[in-house]
Amino acid sequence: MLRKRFLQYIEESSGSVVLFPQEKEYAVKHGLLDADKIATRESDSRFEEAYIERCEKETEELIAQESFIFLNQPITYLKKHKNEFVFLELEWFNVIGVEAVSIEVDDVFGTYDAMLGLKLQKRYRSQIEHYLENTLKDESSYDLLFNGEDGLWDLNITLNDLPDFHEGLTMLVSYELIYDFLFHLLQTMDEA
Repeated sequence: MLRKRFLQYIEESSGSVVLFPQEKEYAVKHGLLDADKIATRESDSRFEEAYIERCEKETEELIAQESFIFLNQPITYLKKHKNEFVFLELEWFNVIGVEAVSIEVDDVFGTYDAMLGLKLQKRYRSQIEHYLENTLKDESSYDLLFNGEDGLWDLNITLNDLPDFHEGLTMLVSYELIYDFLFHLLQTMDEA
C-alpha cells in the first residue's frame, strides 16, 4: 500500500522529489529513490499547508476556517469547546491513503477521538485490527467499519490510548502523532 502510494507520489513529482525525513528514510530504505535524488523539506511541519476547519459537532456547520497557527492551541481547547470538532485535510494524509482527520472530545467518556477514512481494501480487515490491537493501549479503543459506498474504512481511534499521547500536547503534536501512527500502520502492512 504505502510503497505503491509513494511510487505514485514520486511519479507525480516530475523528477523533483521533496520529502520530510520520515518519508525520505522510507523511500531510501525501500529502494524507491536514491538519497541524492531526494530533497528534504525546508519547513518544520508537514501541517503548515493543511486545510483546517472548526465545525459544530451537532450540525457539522463551519464555525471558522483556521490557519496553521490554530494548531498551536493545546488539545484541551476541545474540552473547553465540547460542541466543536477540528477537521483537517493534508496532502501527506492523501499520500498515505487517509481521508481528512477530525478530532473531537467524546461527549460521554471525555476522551479525545480521531475520526478518519482509510483507503484500504476490505480484505485488509484482520491486518488493520492486528496493528490497532497491538499498538493501542486498550484494544477496545477503536471502531473500524468498512464503508462499501466510499470503498474505505471508517476508523475512529481514542487518542488517549495512542502511545505518547497526553493532555499537555498541542493540536499540532496530536496530529503529528496520528500521522505517525497511520504511517506505521501502512508500513507494517507493506512489510507483512
